[in-house]
Amino acid sequence: MGPGNQTHVSEFLLLGLSEKPEQQLPLFGLFLGMYMVTVVGNLIIMLAIGSDSHLHTPMYFFLSNLSFVDLCLVSTTVPKMLVNIITDSKVISYSGCLAQMYFFMIFAFLDNFLLTVMAYDRFVAICHPLHYVSIMSPRICGLLVLTSWTISILNSTFHTLMMMRLSFCAKRELPHFFCDISQVTKLSCSDALINDILVYFAASLLGILPLTGILFSYGQICSSLLRFPSPGGKYKAFSTCGSHLSVVSLFYGTGLGVYLSSSATHSSWKISVASVMYSVVTPMLNPFIYSMRNKDMKDAIRRVISKMPSSH
Repeated sequence: MGPGNQTHVSEFLLLGLSEKPEQQLPLFGLFLGMYMVTVVGNLIIMLAIGSDSHLHTPMYFFLSNLSFVDLCLVSTTVPKMLVNIITDSKVISYSGCLAQMYFFMIFAFLDNFLLTVMAYDRFVAICHPLHYVSIMSPRICGLLVLTSWTISILNSTFHTLMMMRLSFCAKRELPHFFCDISQVTKLSCSDALINDILVYFAASLLGILPLTGILFSYGQICSSLLRFPSPGGKYKAFSTCGSHLSVVSLFYGTGLGVYLSSSATHSSWKISVASVMYSVVTPMLNPFIYSMRNKDMKDAIRRVISKMPSSH
């Protein structure tokens, strides 16, 4: 590609989920509602865990971190999309696009690692209950979360720096509602083969290894549950794992859908819809999933909600 066909791109155009004018208002209302539910739901989860001393355990410590990350994940993409819809503008600056891409990757991979850490926590609690307190000490829990943040930030920083070395053509339309790294790379005039290989390698490595750890943990948990003598003990153990397993299935199912659809289809609309499922719908549903099957969580949420009117 000759230099005459390259230009310095200062902004991109986010085409969103639809370009039809009559669909913009329904989309705005739908995503505004989903965003508000996500924000309120995850804030309540964090407040409930922080205010209830009975929930100051490793499992709820990780859950509060997951709620915070989910809140950040949707706040990285949805507000910009809502602004673009209401102002009838599709523009996002080059630096804004890189920033959105950077933070989205951090929080998406953090979700991945935290779900793995939570599976490990359940594995220790059910398979090694006598050593749970010593294994899952506050120091170890903090170290696990810190490691998750460190790996996510380093991975995101590396891919963002690799993206900055690319030059872009005059075409600047992104068929997505946020700056997805794979979609932005497709607009490059440079040879982006190395970028593509590194993205798929990192996604495979940092996705498959945690998923393998989750599957191993739940394989051991199921084996232990079969040896439980009382049905009541089995039910209690399963109830503590059921919520997490539901979230894992939802996150990895939709995330894998995006990965496979981007490889198997050229339909940008299908890829965008699949992205909505794991980046918007999953964070919205997580608070409901974790509170529905957990009596302690329900009681803590009721106490938080009951205090809200009395503060006026």
